[in-house]
Amino acid sequence: MTDEDDFAEDRYGVPPMLQSQARLDRVLVRVQDLTAEKAGQLLWVRARIHTSRAKGKQCFLVLRQQQFNVQALVAVGDRASKQMVKFAANITKESIVDVEGVVRKVEQKIESCTQQDVELHIERIFVVSQAEPRLPLQLEDAVRPEGEGDEEGRATVNQDTRLDNRVIDLRTTTSQAIFRLQSGVCQLFRDTLTSKGFVEIQTPKIISAASEGGANVFTVSYFKTSAYLAQSPQLYKQMCICADFDKVFCVGPVFRAEDSNTHRHLTEFVGLDIEMTFNYHYHEVVESIADTMVQIFKGLRDRFQTEIQTVNKQYPSEPFKFLEPTLRLEYWEAVAMLRQAGVEMGDEDDLSTPNEKLLGRLVKEKKYSNSYDMFMRGEEILSGAQRVHDAELLTERALHHNIDLEKIKAYIDSFRFGAPPHAGGGIGLERVTMLYLGLHNVRQTSMFPRDPKRLTP
Repeated sequence: MTDEDDFAEDRYGVPPMLQSQARLDRVLVRVQDLTAEKAGQLLWVRARIHTSRAKGKQCFLVLRQQQFNVQALVAVGDRASKQMVKFAANITKESIVDVEGVVRKVEQKIESCTQQDVELHIERIFVVSQAEPRLPLQLEDAVRPEGEGDEEGRATVNQDTRLDNRVIDLRTTTSQAIFRLQSGVCQLFRDTLTSKGFVEIQTPKIISAASEGGANVFTVSYFKTSAYLAQSPQLYKQMCICADFDKVFCVGPVFRAEDSNTHRHLTEFVGLDIEMTFNYHYHEVVESIADTMVQIFKGLRDRFQTEIQTVNKQYPSEPFKFLEPTLRLEYWEAVAMLRQAGVEMGDEDDLSTPNEKLLGRLVKEKKYSNSYDMFMRGEEILSGAQRVHDAELLTERALHHNIDLEKIKAYIDSFRFGAPPHAGGGIGLERVTMLYLGLHNVRQTSMFPRDPKRLTP
């Protein structure tokens, strides 16, 4: 046999682009399912090449699939030629490959992989999609724990680079964990409210009048007139209440034309909105919303430990703590506590962000607030209120604020034929995710964030 002979030439390569011309009976196994129980089995896996390292007559690969990765080995032997090993070593990082290999137990845990007890001994490897050799950012740098790069002089990836190349950044194990947990927030929100008898609704996002005052609203051309992007679904939630949907919620985009370049503001975010009737006191609504948040927190704690731990490796933080039932403070109690802590503020002053955080630290042992704000880690996540359900009073207040009555006629008219007492509120999905995980910037929890300086990608 000469050096040119390749007995394994049909075991590797770059097949034609997949165009759904045939359906194979090949079963692909998930990387997370490669465990010691599967030792000795010959399996197919589709994954990305995370890293590769050639060493003599063998090549080590790390195969990554979402949050999970496994070490793989291609070695010259009766199932792999030296040409096959060379081919595997030259596959560019981030390429997608189909590999067939035998699961083998390892004597020493592979600390750098999620699948620490096994490795995959590759017998076939085919490139499904080849990545270009020059990546805009290195994933190893993008998942480096906070502070480690500075201390050891290794590269890190700044926020703008991440967001400019968001698709690559979203492939990191940390980003995968963040957005899988965020999906869980939505699912738990829906499941909890549905179990309480709420109905999910969808509301217009192009509206005729500003939904929360005239400022901070995006104006858009609407044929021969102007319209606005909804700052919240509040008007339509209330109209549904008047239509005898006594408990409603919606999940959808919210637009705020606020020139705020802070760690917690976006111009577009996902709102988790609630509206419901009450019998005697709006505290009934506060209690329902608070219990919903507790159920979400419990669900995240119980179902998403893998994701929480993954994020915590890169961004260490204290585990999120919550009380059941939720702590409630009267506003005057909050002011008194802050004053005792040395903060100077008036009886009716708004809470600033630093004071919100300080209050969050102070209230861990107390237990009460008619304040219709809700906080996580000392930062506001919800503001709500009892709504005016009288058409004449609504008209009076609208005129007081110079609102064009014609533009909100349908809204006001919905209260003229009997409207029950009701209240509600809105929660920002990205902010909840950020604060639950102890992250520092809401852009980390927005898949493709929009702020005053960013409109792409």
